[in-house]
Amino acid sequence: MELDPDEIFRDDEDEADNEFFQGKEAKKELVVYLIDASPKMFSTTCIRENESEETHFHVAINCVAQALKTQIINSSYDEVAICFFNTREKKNLQDLNGVFVVQVPEREDLDRPTAKLIKDFDCVEETFAKQIGSQYGILSATHDNSLYNALWVAQAMLRKGSAKTADKRILLFTNEDDPFGCMKGIAKIDMIRTTLQRAKDAQDLGILIELLPLSATAEEFNVSLFYNELLGLEDGDIAQFLPAATLRFDDIKEQLRKRMFRKRKVKRINFLIGNGISMALDTYALIRPSVPGGITWLDSVTNVPLETERSFVCADTGALVEPAKRFQAYRNENIKFTADELSEIKRVSTGHLRLVGFKPLSCLKDYHNLRPSTFLFPSEEEVIGNTSMFIALHRSMLKFNRYAVAFYGSSAYSRLVALVAQDEIITPGGQVEPPGLHMIYLPYSDDIRQVEENVLETHDAVALQANDDQIQKAVNLMRRIDLKHFTVCQFSNPALQRHYAVLQALALDEDEMPDINDETVPDQEGMSRPAVVSALEEFKHSIFGENYDERDDEIETGGKTGVSKRRKVVAEDAMKESGKYDWEDLADSGKLKHLTVGELKIYLAAHNLPGTGKKEALISRILTHMGK
Repeated sequence: MELDPDEIFRDDEDEADNEFFQGKEAKKELVVYLIDASPKMFSTTCIRENESEETHFHVAINCVAQALKTQIINSSYDEVAICFFNTREKKNLQDLNGVFVVQVPEREDLDRPTAKLIKDFDCVEETFAKQIGSQYGILSATHDNSLYNALWVAQAMLRKGSAKTADKRILLFTNEDDPFGCMKGIAKIDMIRTTLQRAKDAQDLGILIELLPLSATAEEFNVSLFYNELLGLEDGDIAQFLPAATLRFDDIKEQLRKRMFRKRKVKRINFLIGNGISMALDTYALIRPSVPGGITWLDSVTNVPLETERSFVCADTGALVEPAKRFQAYRNENIKFTADELSEIKRVSTGHLRLVGFKPLSCLKDYHNLRPSTFLFPSEEEVIGNTSMFIALHRSMLKFNRYAVAFYGSSAYSRLVALVAQDEIITPGGQVEPPGLHMIYLPYSDDIRQVEENVLETHDAVALQANDDQIQKAVNLMRRIDLKHFTVCQFSNPALQRHYAVLQALALDEDEMPDINDETVPDQEGMSRPAVVSALEEFKHSIFGENYDERDDEIETGGKTGVSKRRKVVAEDAMKESGKYDWEDLADSGKLKHLTVGELKIYLAAHNLPGTGKKEALISRILTHMGK
C-alpha cells in the first residue's frame, strides 16, 4: 500500500517537474493582457448594477486599468504588457497584422507598471478609433488570423525570465465565443488547428492562458465552440467554467489596495527526532501585518535612489576614524571583540528544532499562542525521504489526537513550541487548507498573567448581579449581532486604503481622491434590522425595566445622566466608609502605608480625587490634599 496514494504531499523525485515547488519559489508574475478590439466588442452592451449600459470594450478597459492601479501596490515587481488584437493598425516587434501593443516611450513592451502607463491607458479609449481602429482580423477572404498573431506576440514577450522564477500568464478578454464562425471548410479547420497549436506551444513553455469571457445578460458565452480546446477544459469542467470566470473577473475589478506577499519559504530548519533521525522542513509565514512601504530617498535632480554611508569623524582633528570597537576589560587589558565574535557568544542555539515529546491536544489552550504561527512543510532538496517521514508523523498525530512539543532555539532566543498537525481541506473549488504542521510558539510561566478575581470589598458600592432572564436576553442579543464565519480578511485597514489612495492621486495627477469604503464603522443598516432592534429593546427592558425612559431619568436627576447618578451613590457610600478611619492620625503616624490600596481609595473617592496610580502615588495624593 502506498503511503501517500493521493499525492497530497507531492513526493516527486524530480523537483524541477514539481508544480508545487515551482509555484512556491515564484518571485514575480509576468502578465500579458490580450483585449479583443473587434467591432462586436463595441456594439454589444451589458447592463451594469447602476442600470447604465456599457460596451464590453469599456468594461475590459476599466478592468485592466483597475488591475494596473492595484498591481503597483500589491506587487510592484511584477511586469505587465497590454495588447489589442483585431485592430486596424499594427504595432509589435514581429510586425504582425491586427495586433497593437500599448507601449510607454523608452520602456520595454513587458515592463513594471508605471504611472505613465496607467495615465496613457486611461485615455486609450478616447483616441482608440482614431489612432488604433477596430476591424475583424479573422475573415474568410484573407489568411490573416489576429488571434494566432496575438498569442504569438504574447508568447514572445513572455520569453523574458525563467519559468522557475516567475509565473507567466495571458489574460484574454473577448465576447466572441466562436472567432472562426465566419469561415467554412478546410480554411477554418486549418486556422483552428494552427491557433490551438500556438496556444499549446505557449503552455508547454509554462505560460498559463486564462479566458475572461464577456457576455450580455440575454445570451451566454458558449465556451464549447472553441475555447474549451484552447484552454484544455474537459467535459466536467465546462459547466463550472463560466461561474468561476465571473468570480475571477470580479476579483480583478474589486481587489483591495494591499501588499501581496508571495508564498515563499522563510527559512529551512532541521527537525531532530532522536537516535540520529532528522528531517528538513521549510517554514512559511501564513499571515503577517500589512504596513505601508518603506521610504526611498531619491536624488532631486536625477531621481536615482540614494545610497547612505556612515563615517566617523574625530571631533578635534576632523580626521576619519575607525568605528568604535567593543571590548571587555580583563586583567588590566582590553580584550576587543568583532561583531561576528559577539554574535557567536550571544548565540543560544544552532537553530535546530528538537523533539521533546507528545501531549494531548486538550492540553493546548488558546492563550498559549504568543504570536502568529509558522507553517512547516517537508523539503526534499537536501535529504531524500523527508516527505515519507513527515507523512508518517503527520498521520500519527492526527490519528491519536496529539501535538508535539519541541525546543526551537534561534540565534536571538530559545522557545518551546507546539507542532499541531493540520489535515488537508478540499472543496469543489479546490484546496482550502494544505496539509502540514503549525508551529505555535508557547509562553513560559512568567509570560502568563493569571486572571484576577473581582473581590468585592466592604467600601465598594453594592454589586449588581444579573438574573437568569437578563443573562438570556444578553445571549439572544449577542447571537443576533454575531458575525458569521468571521475572518480577519473580511475587513481592510481604512488607514492603509487611504494611504494608497493618496499615493495614487499624487502619481496620476488626479483631481479627486478615490472613495474609500471604511468597513470598520458600525453597520447602521444591519443594526436597524427588526430582529436586532427587538433583541436590543428586550435587553434594555430586562435591565432598566419596562417603564424606563432616559428623558425621565434626566429630569429626576436635574439633567444628570444615569452614570452621574451612580457616581453620586458611590461617593455617598465612600463618605460613610471614610468616617470609620482617623485619617489625621494615620497621616501623622505614617501608618497610611500599612493600609491596602482599596482602603486608600476610600478617602480619594469620598473627596472626589482620582484613584489611579500605584500605592505610593495614592498616599502622596492623600497627604497633599490634607496639606501635610
